[in-house]
Amino acid sequence: MIAPERTALILLAAGRSLRFGDVDKLTVPYLGRPLGLHVVVALEAIPFCSRIGVVAGTALDLASCGYSVVTNDDPAAGLGRSLRLGVEAAAQHDPDAVVIALADMPRVTATQVYRLLDDARGDEAIVASSDGVIPRPPVLFGRAHFPALLAARGDVGARDLVRRGHHIVAPPAELIDIDTPEDLAKLAHG
Repeated sequence: MIAPERTALILLAAGRSLRFGDVDKLTVPYLGRPLGLHVVVALEAIPFCSRIGVVAGTALDLASCGYSVVTNDDPAAGLGRSLRLGVEAAAQHDPDAVVIALADMPRVTATQVYRLLDDARGDEAIVASSDGVIPRPPVLFGRAHFPALLAARGDVGARDLVRRGHHIVAPPAELIDIDTPEDLAKLAHG
C-alpha cells in the first residue's frame, strides 16, 4: 500500500472539449454543481500530500477547493503536456506516487482511489481503474515512473504504461467520461 499522505493528486482539467461544443464543459451544471467539481467533492476527504489541478480555458475554480492550479497554455499539445505539468508540480512535494484523475469523470469514487492505493506496491507501481475491458483513470503511478510521465507527448500520454499496469475493476458507471452533451444528458436521465 502507498499511503495517501505520500501521494499527490493530479486532476486534469485542461482538455479542449471539442466534442462538447462552445461551452465550458466543466462548469455545466450536473446534479446541482458544476460537472468538474463532482470528482473534487468525491475525493476531498482523502488526505493527499498535495492536490494539483491542471487547467486551460475553464472558469472552474479549483484553487478555492484547495488545489494548486497549473495552467496549460497549449492544450492543443495534447494530454501528455498536461500530464507533464501536473507531475512537475507534484514532484515539488516529493510524493511516493501520483494519482491522475480527470475532471470530466463525475462518478469516480473515493473507494476506487483507495483501492488503487491499497494495491500499489512501491515505487514501480502502476495501478489503473478498469471497466473490465479498458484500463483508464483514475490511475496511480509510483515515483519510478515519474521520468516516463515527464517525457509524455501528444494525446497518447501514459497509455502504454497504463496498459502494462495492474487493473482494478470498478463498476462501469463509476468510470463514465463525459465527452459530449449527449453523454451528459444520458447520465442525467439514465
